Formats: sequence, structure tokens, C-alpha cells
Amino acid sequence: MTEKLEQNILKQEQEILKEEKEILQEIKQEDKAIKRVGRSAFITIIAAFVVVAAAAGGLIYWGYASNHVYIEKSDIEAPRIDLSPKQTGILKEIYVKPGDTVLPYSLVARVDNQEIKAEQGGLVIATSDNVGKPVNPGEAVVSLIDPNELHAVGQLEEDKGLQYVQVGQSAYFIVDAFGSRKFYGTVDEVSPTSRESGIVFNISDKREKKSFDIKVRFNIAEYPELKNGMSAKITVLR
Repeated sequence: MTEKLEQNILKQEQEILKEEKEILQEIKQEDKAIKRVGRSAFITIIAAFVVVAAAAGGLIYWGYASNHVYIEKSDIEAPRIDLSPKQTGILKEIYVKPGDTVLPYSLVARVDNQEIKAEQGGLVIATSDNVGKPVNPGEAVVSLIDPNELHAVGQLEEDKGLQYVQVGQSAYFIVDAFGSRKFYGTVDEVSPTSRESGIVFNISDKREKKSFDIKVRFNIAEYPELKNGMSAKITVLR
């Protein structure tokens, strides 16, 4: 009787243990399901946030781009004035060097007996290294600029917002030498004709994109640190 009772108790204990294992298994499965749902919800929330952020960023960029014309290829420059002889002769002497400032009608060079003078004052930016050699009419022996004519000049392709740029619009530009600092000015000129590309023959069936000069005037006295030839990037405010 006692042996039979023990067997029944053992059987009951085994059944209880079996039920406990099944309950624990169900709990584990439910826990995994809860975690999976939580993870999915978290991923969904993150994905939604990314989509919203991207949309907001796109709207901000679109709003910025729709009100600005960006000109990557730009620099600080003034019209170059090349001084050359009227007749072929030997370049005898140059009296100036790059960086010199000359007054109107200053003697800058001599070719044989020809005196080469600057008809207007300016800053010397280049001189010939052909002293003692023949030079021809049109061959510059001294080049200068008028610092008062410095502009930020950009080359804008015709399909990059040219139709939105007009004289009188506000603009700013940054210069590589000064990092992200902004210099402010006004659109002074939109070239009526495109730059010459120098391409004589093109085997491609694609049409060549034309670029136009955009000149931005700025207060030279306010920005004396800007020098001829510095690289820049222009933004025109529409």
C-alpha cells in the first residue's frame, strides 16, 4: 500500500513538473513575443523619425535653394590692363615689379627707344621676364589692375539659375583664405554674353553648357584684406 502510494505521489510530481515546464516554455515564448513587438515598435518609431527628419531637411534645403543661386567657380578679380610696345623692339628695361603701385602716366618699361607708360594708375600684378629679347605689339611687358575695380566674379552655367540673377540683388561670398567668413555685396553686372570655351570641335551629341560672368561689387575700403586672384564662392539672394 505504501509502495503504491509512493508511486502515485511520484507520478503526480512528474505531472506537476511537466506542467511547470510547459508553463515556463509558454512564459519564455510570450516574453520573446513581447520583446519582438517592442523592438519592432522601436524600429518603426526610429524609421518614422528618420523619414520625418529627411522630409523636414528636404523642405529646408528646398526653401534655401529656391531663394539662393550658388556660384561655385568664383574669384576676386579686377580687369587686367596689359601694357605693350607699339612697334617690335628689344625690351631694354622694366622699372617696376609686381606689387608696386604706379601713378597715371608713370614710366614702367622701355623697348628700344619707346617709353612704355601707364595711362592710368594701378597695381602691378605681372612683368615680362624677356628683358634683352624682342617683344612685339600686343605682347605685354607690364600688367596691372585698378584695385578700385575689384569684384567677386563668378562663372554661372546657364542652367544653374542664371534666369534668376539680376543687377541690384544682394549677395555674399566666402573666400578660401578666410574660411567661412561672409563678405557682402551687390550684383553689379550680369554678362550679356557667355564666356568663350575654346572648344572648336566636340564629338559628343550633348550641347555645350555656356557660362556667364556674374560680378558682385563690394566695399573695398571695408574689406581691404581681399586681394586680386583669391578663390571665392558666391551666393546670390533671389
